[in-house]
This record gives sequence, C-alpha cells and structure tokens, in this order.
Amino acid sequence: MSKSFTSVWLREPRKATTPGRSREEIVRAALELLDEEGLGGLSMRKLGAKLSAGATSLYWYVANKDELLELAYDEVWAEMIVPDPDEVGWREAASVLAYGMRQAMLRHPWSADLLGRLPALGPNAMHVADKMRRLFKVAGFSGLDIDFANSTLTAYVFGMTIPEVAWNAAIGVENYDPDEMRASVTKAAAQFPDLLERMHMDSYDDPQAVRAMAFDFGLVSVLDGLERRLAA
Repeated sequence: MSKSFTSVWLREPRKATTPGRSREEIVRAALELLDEEGLGGLSMRKLGAKLSAGATSLYWYVANKDELLELAYDEVWAEMIVPDPDEVGWREAASVLAYGMRQAMLRHPWSADLLGRLPALGPNAMHVADKMRRLFKVAGFSGLDIDFANSTLTAYVFGMTIPEVAWNAAIGVENYDPDEMRASVTKAAAQFPDLLERMHMDSYDDPQAVRAMAFDFGLVSVLDGLERRLAA
C-alpha cells in the first residue's frame, strides 16, 4: 500500500483560538528554539512552554512536529533573494542567490538536516524556485536544461555548505585548539609532501576565509561551465 503524501501547505491554516495567538507567532517561536538548540531541541512541549501555552493547544495549528518544521523551514527560504536577471544579468542573479542560500543555511544550521527530508512547498520556497527557473530561462536554457541548471547550482551550494555547517557544529561543541589541530594534521600527512606544503600556507591560518574563497572559486567555475554550455 502506497503512503499518502501530506504537507501543511496543502490545507488552509486554522484560525487562532486564543487572542494574540497565531500560526505566525508559533513559527517565530519555533525558529528561535531551532536556532538556539537545533532540531533536537525542538519539541511541542518546549515550544508550548516558550509560548506559555499547553503543547496540546499547538496541535490546533499543526498536526505534528514535521508540519511545524515545514513552516519554519519555509521561513529560511524567505531570506534568499533572487534579483531580476533582466536588470542585473543571469550570472549576477545566480551568484546573489547562491551566496544568500549559503548564508541562510549558516544562520540556520538545522535547516541543512531537512534537505530532502521535508517537502519545500511553502510560498517562500516556491517563490525562490520560480525565480530560479526564470533566471536560467533568461540565460538561454530551455526545457529540461532549465531544471538541470537549477539542480547544478543548488547541488553545488548544498555540497559546499552542508560540510561547513557540520564543521561549525563540531568546533562549537568540541572547541578544538587550532594550533593543536594543525600539528595533528601535519603529523598525519607526514608522508605526503604536497599536503604538508599546503599545511604551511599563510591563508591556512584563517579557515573561514579559505572556505569563503573556496566557495567563490567553485561558484564562478560552475557558472563558467553553465555559460560554456550555452555557448556550445
């Protein structure tokens, strides 16, 4: 028997039953909890306590925790901007979106764990998806190539950013000493001279700067590749 597809976005939101209470207020509180404590820190009980309401009353607005996460996840997409490609050009529009997507994920690291797990059917996510299709259409792609260009860009952003999110989480919890870490990596790479040379480059002292430069290098390369496909 096939499983039914459900989403909080496929039904009309219920009206507030308590003065001053609304779905928007609940989502804002959920976002605060998620940013402070991550996915593991969000529960209907904690959210109810934060709102001075019983957890049971929250189920009037959402059927379960996944529906609440769908609502919160869509707010992350609201932070992403896609400029008009007719005004700034498709490459600039794609670059602004890519950087905005990366920054939104770094601001809300819990969102990285929801990719592919929950449907992105909210109005903000759909708005971004629609604008992305338009920018690649303006670029000159057509048919399925529009979708392929879309997935290429998002796969690059996700692929570069998700490990960064995981690394930031590990550093925050473990509080590694950077000099001790470098010494450990240098010892592990003792038999690999090319890697050792890289360990002693000056830019290695600022890993955040290196990650930002790596992201920019890769993004430009991806856009160059897409542009070459158009030229071909």
